[in-house]
Amino acid sequence: MTTEKKTTKKVSQKTAPKARKAAAAPSYKASVYSRGGKEAGSVSLPEAIFGLRWNSDLVHQVMHSMLSNARDPIAHTKTRGEVRGGGKKPWRQKGTGRARHGSTRSPIWVGGGIAHGPRADKNFARKVNRKLKTKALFTVLSKKYRDGEILFVDSLSLSTPKTAEAISALAHLSKIDGFGSLLSKKQNAAFIGFATKDASTEKSFRNIRSVSFDEVRNMNVLDILTSKYVIIENPEASLKMLEAKIA
Repeated sequence: MTTEKKTTKKVSQKTAPKARKAAAAPSYKASVYSRGGKEAGSVSLPEAIFGLRWNSDLVHQVMHSMLSNARDPIAHTKTRGEVRGGGKKPWRQKGTGRARHGSTRSPIWVGGGIAHGPRADKNFARKVNRKLKTKALFTVLSKKYRDGEILFVDSLSLSTPKTAEAISALAHLSKIDGFGSLLSKKQNAAFIGFATKDASTEKSFRNIRSVSFDEVRNMNVLDILTSKYVIIENPEASLKMLEAKIA
């Protein structure tokens, strides 16, 4: 008789996987500078505005629609039905040996109409939803923030309209690291977003060709993309205006 030996295997207990440390949420903070170019504090930036990924398709769609909506067609050519004259048949249909023609105002005749020419009555308008425009704006702001091309200034208001003071403020801000070409760039140097409308301040910056400005609530994709730097004045009030666009 053969006896079977029973062997028992030791079952190794699997150790519980170690709990992964929760990844810390990225902090979006930026320094706030005074008009003199000195650091005056810091501001916390909302992730929904400055933490978006780059979406080139979305930005291109919104930008192209804005350019199309702003297009004002001027060139206009006349078709053969709009050109004056040509009511009489040039020659009889048969018997001349020449090609048959019914009007001297067809596109193949000198002085005739234009085929497939530009028309002023063409509609280039393209509709884009408001949410797409807002997301495209925040996408570009996020890109500018990652590239270090956004500058927050506590105040740029001037009591009296003086271009010299505006240039002086830009000269001080250009000394900040990463903004060296703020004053030396001749075209599209910066877009300034003001928290509130101020006639004296706008008149002061209006004479500087390399700078464009508007209120933050009117900021759009084209304003940012056509400028190297973005300067946002009064960050607390400006960020509230931008957050109001999310709803």
